[in-house]
Amino acid sequence: MQALKVSLVQGATRWHDAAANRDYYGALARSLTGQTDLIVLPETFTSGFTNETLHQAETMQGESFAWLKSLAQEVGSVITGSMVIREGERCVNRLIWMRPDGSFELYDKRHLFRMAKEHERYAGGDRRLIVELNGWRILPQVCYDLRFPVWLRNRYDKTAQRFDYDLAIFVANWPSPRREPWRTLLRARALENLAYVVGVNRVGVDGNDLSYSGDSAVLDFVGAPLVELGAQEQVVTVTLDPAALAAHRERFPAWMDADEFELKV
Repeated sequence: MQALKVSLVQGATRWHDAAANRDYYGALARSLTGQTDLIVLPETFTSGFTNETLHQAETMQGESFAWLKSLAQEVGSVITGSMVIREGERCVNRLIWMRPDGSFELYDKRHLFRMAKEHERYAGGDRRLIVELNGWRILPQVCYDLRFPVWLRNRYDKTAQRFDYDLAIFVANWPSPRREPWRTLLRARALENLAYVVGVNRVGVDGNDLSYSGDSAVLDFVGAPLVELGAQEQVVTVTLDPAALAAHRERFPAWMDADEFELKV
């Protein structure tokens, strides 16, 4: 594992305007050209968190996916965030992990936020995604997934002699009234999983008149903040230290006392 530079792009997503969001987030990402390994955008960064799937969903052959592929190549970094994607008769809240060489990985949000009727308009995913970057194993997740510790549990594989992941990433549209759960759960997930955690939320007000206070953050393996953002547009880069993570796992091997279980999806 090498030191990993992670950039948080906390923006005010434009409501139901994919072209404007491509321009907006494209400019913010380009400011990081040659300076980072990974750029993290918020959840549904081309539309805002919407249930207007009929009009807002794009396909994997659409303009926004092609734009993301081109942008990652241009800035020379992996870029990730989620978009509303249609596949046949189903729509998914899909996180895309786009590499500079044009290859990519996909994760469909598993846990759908029923309080906003997301489960009525989207299909949920059925698998966790683990990606690798600079020797790091990374678990990318979407918003409401943060509330489900069993799904996120970081297990140790004794045969492979490795953890499921070293870094968990949560992209979100998490409204201001629930900011304390967001802040608390990010810390909890770092502590219980002996891993770094990155959470990237949006700011501003959306088309449903919901306000967002940002509160994007990077937490280390004991839940201590390496950076905490405010309630305005911000772009911040943090370098994660693999040696510090390895040392903590060795001196505090709580994983050795963890319960074994089988996850059924």
